[in-house]
Amino acid sequence: MMRNFIPVFLLLITLTGCGTDPHPPNIILISVDDMGWSDLGCYGSEIRTPHIDRLAENGMRFTQFHNTSKCFPSRACLLTGVYAQQNGYDRSFNQPLVRAVTLGEVLREAGYITLWSGKHHGLENPFTRGFDHYYGLKDGACNHFNPGDQREGEGAPARKEKKGIKTRRAWCIDSAMYVPYTPEAKDFYTTDYFTKIAMEWLEDYKDDDRPLFLYMAYTAPHDPLMAWPEDIARYKGKYDEGYDAIRQQRYARQLEMGLIDSTYKLSVATHGAWKSLPEEVRSVEVKKMEVYAAMIDRLDQNIGRLVDKLVETGRVDDVLIMLVSDNGASAEMVNIPDDYGEIGSMTRWTSLGPQWANVSNTPFRYYKNYSYEGGINTPLIAAWPSKIQKGSFSRFPGHFIDIMATFVDVSGAEYPGEFNGEEITPMQGQSLLPTLLGKERKRRQPLFWEWKDGQAVRDGDWKLVRDGLDQEWDLYNLTNDPSETKNLARIHTKKVSTLESMFLQWKEEVGVE
Repeated sequence: MMRNFIPVFLLLITLTGCGTDPHPPNIILISVDDMGWSDLGCYGSEIRTPHIDRLAENGMRFTQFHNTSKCFPSRACLLTGVYAQQNGYDRSFNQPLVRAVTLGEVLREAGYITLWSGKHHGLENPFTRGFDHYYGLKDGACNHFNPGDQREGEGAPARKEKKGIKTRRAWCIDSAMYVPYTPEAKDFYTTDYFTKIAMEWLEDYKDDDRPLFLYMAYTAPHDPLMAWPEDIARYKGKYDEGYDAIRQQRYARQLEMGLIDSTYKLSVATHGAWKSLPEEVRSVEVKKMEVYAAMIDRLDQNIGRLVDKLVETGRVDDVLIMLVSDNGASAEMVNIPDDYGEIGSMTRWTSLGPQWANVSNTPFRYYKNYSYEGGINTPLIAAWPSKIQKGSFSRFPGHFIDIMATFVDVSGAEYPGEFNGEEITPMQGQSLLPTLLGKERKRRQPLFWEWKDGQAVRDGDWKLVRDGLDQEWDLYNLTNDPSETKNLARIHTKKVSTLESMFLQWKEEVGVE
């Protein structure tokens, strides 16, 4: 079935139309975890992603769409349409969402079937927040092959530690929660099983005429770096040239495909010189990137399976599919003393690290946790048969807070002022529907970021950003310099003051001390 997916889907995209259908469209929202801006083929990568690339070829790619630079605030923004500072998720995920409604709650009120498979990274079980079904990891990261306890005949699954104690991750299946969750199936792998369960739901609801909202929240390629051996084997030798060669190749492909233009200068590399590394270090670095690439390859395979199931169940004729990453590639390193086994296996927790993260975020600076573009710029692909111009690009400066406004606009749903007796924060985003339909508009309101040391505000062409309260602000004109290579703060001092005042006023309005 897999090999037949692309031509069948292309035929349907060509032949079907949405304008005469009085019913709202099906909506598929796909989020991936810690994936860099250049890690998909359609964003310049050498990684094999034909199914995602096909969505891009038949849809729209955004070049200036943004997350919060950190997993749980990003996912909270994506889910609610308000800033994490407004829903209680700006500093911790160990509390309920407050003064906010979820996509599931809003779309279910509009008559949608609401389904969520994958990661939440929050306190509440999504089954209690508007979703007819939920299957997945309630926490932030887990072992991809076995999130729970050691199974008979296998090694101990690698797990993070907190104060020397192995952490146990919470997993939910509808109303039931398991801590830990130890799957019986020996073929368990998070990416595969998130898709498997979603496909079962699509089969269950194939005769239901209601529109469907499916949120696919994958945990890959977030560490631990783990992948099936056959996927890793595809990338054997692919990264032997090292950091700079791969980064330069990605940048050249981005220019060639028209994703970026000459205003996107390749930022100064922060990775080390490949040839200066000892052979044993290069060997480890190569292996890490081979596994990381394999994880993205497997993501693509599963997205192919998912869309194939949409074809089979008759839901592809009017479906809006959107794919994003929750932050830039991660430079964080997890070190677990008693891990053992091969990189990529169940018994070893390995992190990508800052060197390859710099490559993954080509052409931008820095990585996850930073408010520079390498931390906050996400690939966004939107495909909608006969609605979105094929192979188009958008420079619209968007943010995860825009997703709620877009889905409300697309579905005809009503966003409430009050829900379950709680006053709800108004939507903060701007609908992307005009942009998706080729009617590009300007952003009406500034955008704001704050996660730990990272702070930023963007208003029109200008972005003010810094990393640390004790640091001076940097100022960039993102129309002329979208990869932040020329700091203009000392030239345009009035603009710095104006944007700083905007940022401080926003912090006061959202109640951040």
